[in-house]
Amino acid sequence: MRTQRFNTSPIVTHAILIVFSLLMFYPVLWWIFATFKSTPELALPTLWPREWLWRNYPDGWNALPKYTFTYFYLNSLKLNIATTVLHVISASLVAFGFARLTFPFKNMLFSLMLLTLMLPSQVTLIPQYSMFHSFNWINTYLPLVVPAAMGGAFFIFLLVQFIRGIPRELDESAKIDGCSWFGIYWRIVLPLTRPALVTVMIFSFIWGWEDYFGPLIYLNSVDKYTVPMALRMFIDTQSAVAWGQLLAMSLVSVLPPVAIFFFAQKHFVEGIATTGLKG
Repeated sequence: MRTQRFNTSPIVTHAILIVFSLLMFYPVLWWIFATFKSTPELALPTLWPREWLWRNYPDGWNALPKYTFTYFYLNSLKLNIATTVLHVISASLVAFGFARLTFPFKNMLFSLMLLTLMLPSQVTLIPQYSMFHSFNWINTYLPLVVPAAMGGAFFIFLLVQFIRGIPRELDESAKIDGCSWFGIYWRIVLPLTRPALVTVMIFSFIWGWEDYFGPLIYLNSVDKYTVPMALRMFIDTQSAVAWGQLLAMSLVSVLPPVAIFFFAQKHFVEGIATTGLKG
């Protein structure tokens, strides 16, 4: 009688993956449970709260003087929606020009644009601040929004690689039908680059939402602060920090980018996977 072998390798592999996944998820799990703990209990080596302090969320939301976190949430949303829209529009236009048009010094300009990716932001910080100060833009959102109208070198490079994978025969067919270059961009290229555009939107929103350094440099008024600045001020305004409330607000602050990523995950993976592939 022939004995049937039981293949244990997939079971062992999945068990190892589950164990390592739990180890990687443990800090997040601790963070979630810590939002329901008191400050003295956070020093104890326990995961499960002894007493569930649900009031950490409403108390943390209203902890800052004169302003609730609703105010800072709206500031971050308005700022990041504006920068995301500008990034998508300007990066797609510039990328279309580099990928489809022919003009003098095209390759040199594209190379110079890529070189800007190698410059640390700290190198250009002082010249940018001096320029924006001469424009009287300090303590406004303009230093954070206007640079997004330049497209961003990384976003332009990402879209150029994607557009190069779109067959040029579509452009030629559109030209025969009397379509202009802008018509080709708007009617043909833009719809076909939707996965890459969603990728640009996700990166732009997440990077802008978590940006702390930019608002710290250019914003002085509390009424213009974004969520990261509000979390920092949360620590400054209390002599004894209520860490449970602070952790609760930090957890609430990451919900918008996480939600956007999961809702647009399909297009994001498609945009990353197909970027650079030739048609």
